[in-house]
Amino acid sequence: MRVIVIGAGLGGLALANGLRGTGVDVAVYERDASPVIRGQGYRLHLGDVGIDALASVLAPERRAAFVAAAHVPKPRFVRLDPALRVLEEHDFGGRHLSVDRQELRDTLLADVKGLITYGKRLTAFQAEAGQVTACFADGTTAAGDVLVGADGAGSAVRRQYLPHARVVGTGLTQLYGKIPRESAEDLDHVFSAVTGPRHRVVGIALTRDYATLSFSARSEELPSEPHLLRSLVMEMTSGWHPRIRRMLADWREIFPLVLRTSVPVAPWNTTRVTLLGDAAHALSPAGGAGANLALRDAASLAAALTAGHPLIPELRSYEREMIDSGFAAVRASAANGARILGQDPLPS
Repeated sequence: MRVIVIGAGLGGLALANGLRGTGVDVAVYERDASPVIRGQGYRLHLGDVGIDALASVLAPERRAAFVAAAHVPKPRFVRLDPALRVLEEHDFGGRHLSVDRQELRDTLLADVKGLITYGKRLTAFQAEAGQVTACFADGTTAAGDVLVGADGAGSAVRRQYLPHARVVGTGLTQLYGKIPRESAEDLDHVFSAVTGPRHRVVGIALTRDYATLSFSARSEELPSEPHLLRSLVMEMTSGWHPRIRRMLADWREIFPLVLRTSVPVAPWNTTRVTLLGDAAHALSPAGGAGANLALRDAASLAAALTAGHPLIPELRSYEREMIDSGFAAVRASAANGARILGQDPLPS
């Protein structure tokens, strides 16, 4: 069996790891020209789902080294007001890791570098005669028995395969950056959210080497000019606790991200084309679940493709679980995002 994977993000790389050495021929095609052409973001949260998925797809020694080097936060969510008074706390239980996204990506890349071809932007695919052919912008093609869209929220595979499936704006923009770890040592939770008027939110989470600080607000409140972002955030948090103001003054490497979410759709007929991660069920970060779901999808799909059973029933079983749990997480993240961040409701 030959599997064509479109996208070398976390999910696509995890799938390649899960298929490597199983007898399945896997090839990954990535539109970026190289793995270092753009930033990959900062801190990610991994819970039981993501940790178990890594154990499933990675070589044991590589997974053990990665987990041993990761930061372990206290397993709770804390919401505070601008005076830093605690408004609510939730204990999660289970296992939790705070990891650097680039370090996770490097771990997933280490054993599958030779399977990836860069500079390949998918323009279309053709399915016929028990085979799927991917067509790229440079005029080349690649054929396989299965095509997997692991190409994120803007998935070219999904656009052709499920043209009715929508990814929409949440009405929010989030600014991501870093602050010195020592600034937030006593806020070492899975996530701490300082929530102010008009759903303006400062989010804080530690990693081993730094803390991330995010600021969320309605998109219409934030300028498009990057050089104005810090000064505007300082204005929007005027009167907040001096400690938050000091964190914002130390904020660095800031970049904006317009938050989007998929709109759940009904299950589709299973074919030799399938999806994983954000390509199927993009969600806002309010649930902290995106990376975990992508890794879980990859581990589940790898298991389906190597089960040795008829292909379509295995893919159907994978998709049934992926759709149910993925869209449940989309709905939960949307509800949480509406309550805490002021996210727009999911369209019906």
